[in-house]
Amino acid sequence: MRVSRTALRWPLAATLALVGVLYAAWGLQAGRFLTGAVGGVYVDADGVLRMAEVDQTEKVVEARQQALRRLPSSLNQASPLRKVSLRRLQEAIAARRAKVQMPLVTEEMAYLAGLTRIQYVFVYPEENDIVLAGPAEPITVNEQGFVVGAETGAPILQLDHLLVALRAAARSARQGEVIRCSIEPTQEGIQRLQRLLASRPQFSPAVVKRIERELGLQQIVIHGVSPTTDYARRMVAADYAMKRLAMGLDRSPVKGLPSYLQLLRKARSVRGESATPRWWMAPHYDALKQSPDGLAWKLEGPGVKVLTEDTALGAKAGTGRKSPIAERWAELMTAHFEELSRRRPIFGQLRNLMDITVIGALIVRHGLDQKAGLDLSMLLDGKQLGLDEFDVPRRVPTQAAVIKKGRSWIVSASGGVELNVWSLVEKAQADPKMTLLRARAEHQGDHWWWD
Repeated sequence: MRVSRTALRWPLAATLALVGVLYAAWGLQAGRFLTGAVGGVYVDADGVLRMAEVDQTEKVVEARQQALRRLPSSLNQASPLRKVSLRRLQEAIAARRAKVQMPLVTEEMAYLAGLTRIQYVFVYPEENDIVLAGPAEPITVNEQGFVVGAETGAPILQLDHLLVALRAAARSARQGEVIRCSIEPTQEGIQRLQRLLASRPQFSPAVVKRIERELGLQQIVIHGVSPTTDYARRMVAADYAMKRLAMGLDRSPVKGLPSYLQLLRKARSVRGESATPRWWMAPHYDALKQSPDGLAWKLEGPGVKVLTEDTALGAKAGTGRKSPIAERWAELMTAHFEELSRRRPIFGQLRNLMDITVIGALIVRHGLDQKAGLDLSMLLDGKQLGLDEFDVPRRVPTQAAVIKKGRSWIVSASGGVELNVWSLVEKAQADPKMTLLRARAEHQGDHWWWD
């Protein structure tokens, strides 16, 4: 991802860390609890990320628990492979609209019948349908306010994220857009920082506070999706959560995943370590498989990988080089991502976004709706099925975390998210076994989801 890379060229090794955590509440034309904070930060009226109070989180938890009481009892069981019909889901929403039933989208629909991941896509031309399938769990709310599976704590997939992914894929197929978020210093902030560095003050913890003041509020830039969507807010939130872990501002909940600063402290030397590393999270799958007839698809792999690259102050592109300790931290976070996503659901939600964005690109790039003879206009058209809008996260205060290594001070930071999934959906592997899996997943009953 081409992200914020506020980099410092200092006589002593230095980098800057931008931090924050944003967890947004949401609803889809359903009168749900639409504002507030979950897990640490909220967006204020000026678009600045601020630390949330405990009572704000408690209010979100209470509101979501109240909404989930409307879920049908049929969802109170786990399933290794739950199926969701896109045609029948559209028809169910259209039927509620015709009857002027509110909320237009029920909690059962909003949380895609409890799916925790999408592993399969099955196309049924004979039924004019596309079916999404994957594991599902009973739906609950954890203490951070995330809607998760009751058995594993894995975040539940959301319909509004699917709508954003499908619409972004349809637009990206025409315009070549990649979904990403970045945090970028303002030109004014860079100029103030350069003047500070040029004055060569004695480097000390007090200078760190001056660095924070000179850089001021950094810009949050979102590409490929509307910044008013919950999808965008979750993407930014995951980026911030990663930064806080890297900088040791949040304690890692996973054994074996220290902060980047802890790795630096333990290192005998920081020679060769960039003053300006950055990290970003990107899609990472082992394989995309398809049946010979292209009517069954399977997504395999962890979903997310953390990458790193060195940058320079104010640069718009990386150097192509990787610092050893920064790369080690990226490898550790990738290796522990599964456990981390259970303990910090924002990372599991990012993986859900990765899954759902791949599925959206797959449907669009391979014309699966055309193969199925399925009109997806309701899901694709914002005028037919709108999305809730939220305050746009526009800026975040600069915050620094510092250690001293020998005669060098390490003031560290950066990060981002990039969802470039097009190369993956163009490199599917043929697997004859997929045909049988598709046959076994055929529709049962008359509801829009089944086990």
